[in-house]
Amino acid sequence: MFKKAVLPLLVSAGLLASAPFAQAATNLVFCSEGSPAGFDPGQYTTGTDFDASAETLYNRLSQFERGGTAVIPGLATSWDISDDGLTYTFHLREGVKFHTTPYFTPTRTFNADDVLFTFNRMIDKDMPFRKAYPTEFPYFTDMGMDTNITKVEKVDDKTVKFTLKTVDAAFIQNLAMSFASIQSAEYADKLLKEGKASDINQKPIGTGPFVFKSYQKDSNIRYTGNKDYWKPEDVKIDNLIFAINTDASVRVQKLRAGECQVTLHPRPADIDTLKNDPKLQVIEKPGFNLGYIAYNVQHKPFDQLEVRQALDMAVNKPSILNAVYQGAGQLAVNAMPPTQWSYDETIKDAAYNPEKARELLKAAGVKEGTQITLWAMPVQRPYNPNAKLMAEMLQSDWAKIGLKVKIVSYEWGEYIKRTKNGEHDISLIGWTGDNGDPDNWLGTLYSCDAIGGNNYSMWCNPQYDKLIKQAKVVTDREQRSLLYKQAQQLLKQQVPITPVAHSTINQPLSAKVEGFKVSPFGRNAFSGVSLAP
Repeated sequence: MFKKAVLPLLVSAGLLASAPFAQAATNLVFCSEGSPAGFDPGQYTTGTDFDASAETLYNRLSQFERGGTAVIPGLATSWDISDDGLTYTFHLREGVKFHTTPYFTPTRTFNADDVLFTFNRMIDKDMPFRKAYPTEFPYFTDMGMDTNITKVEKVDDKTVKFTLKTVDAAFIQNLAMSFASIQSAEYADKLLKEGKASDINQKPIGTGPFVFKSYQKDSNIRYTGNKDYWKPEDVKIDNLIFAINTDASVRVQKLRAGECQVTLHPRPADIDTLKNDPKLQVIEKPGFNLGYIAYNVQHKPFDQLEVRQALDMAVNKPSILNAVYQGAGQLAVNAMPPTQWSYDETIKDAAYNPEKARELLKAAGVKEGTQITLWAMPVQRPYNPNAKLMAEMLQSDWAKIGLKVKIVSYEWGEYIKRTKNGEHDISLIGWTGDNGDPDNWLGTLYSCDAIGGNNYSMWCNPQYDKLIKQAKVVTDREQRSLLYKQAQQLLKQQVPITPVAHSTINQPLSAKVEGFKVSPFGRNAFSGVSLAP
């Protein structure tokens, strides 16, 4: 049985903090930056969605160590890889319980059927559950896993075998990513019989350290600690609350007032104040991220290389870095961060040259006063602390070369959906690495397979795709690096994006918080976290 929550249904973190019991060591409030689109990690690609689901409610076969990039056992205690690198056999953990909630009571523990359901749903569009609840799995398909996994077989209740078409050097790392969170096949069967398959996204059931309780969009998400968790030492919080607020200054005020104990993405201007507050601690780490400008090459005139080159060389990056990142960022010139192995240090930016940019536009037939749309994110992200200001600065930069820029924005979930559909001319976007492998950048963001997913440039170059696919089937890191460096050079020449900055991560939290690890992948997880009295 789970410990009954002692929190009444409050509608704000402020009310929560004012109640006497809110200061108890087992209740933690996280001031989060946005509402998740849902709680089925396979469907999504953003940190906001993964924080609320994968990191809280679920586990994966392999997992990343807290605060690091090393892969450790999760729901699989071990795995064997065949000599040809095409077969992976996973040995599953015994006695793992799925969550018990008012809407579901499991009758068995985790087994091979759950692994088969999780992955077959992403592979087979004709399976009954997928037909009852048709949806897309962008990460899975962007990485080509839907075509590379040829079979998922149940050897016995505690053993599962994956067979691949081609070698995937990052397969174990990929399975540790949020999208590969294991779902309950028993719960899915129940939903299917009731005609409520879509509830898997709104009434989640997992094996993770916290159990879903309630969600009020744009207000809060409530969880209770999973007292039946297979790793009980990681559950030190009885009640976890996500208090949602898109305004960074409001989140900081709540943190300083003790209304929440952890927040994220502070404004650069607030960092010194936070560091000087004795009631707080600020963890600072280099960001494993990239904020960039994506040109939709399927929209004219951005299908012309000269136009993309013109826009790229007209961006005043140092000014943006000073105004938007305010000392908490590093100038970016490449399509991934310099801390990623295989990064090509020889790549340089084209010189800032508005005059030449204007000439290139004229030669490409782009008339003075041509209107284009620039989409700006409505929320702060680890890679971009102020997309609105960046958009306004780009509007000014591109006005100098004769373009009329209209800034567009939508609610975050809608923004992501529409940009994946290619409705934008140019979008501000970014990425925080997910698994420490170069393919997570060069394949996930810029490959032909990723169009309609995370390839916001809609750019498909067969030569580039050949290089990254070759790199993925080679297990020798030096050989992989050579191929990835060739791909980086080609991508830089073709300018589907303009890299802008790598943001430094500043994680503010109460001085009472213990055990919180800053993830290199930009995730916020509360397993192993506690509050000092």
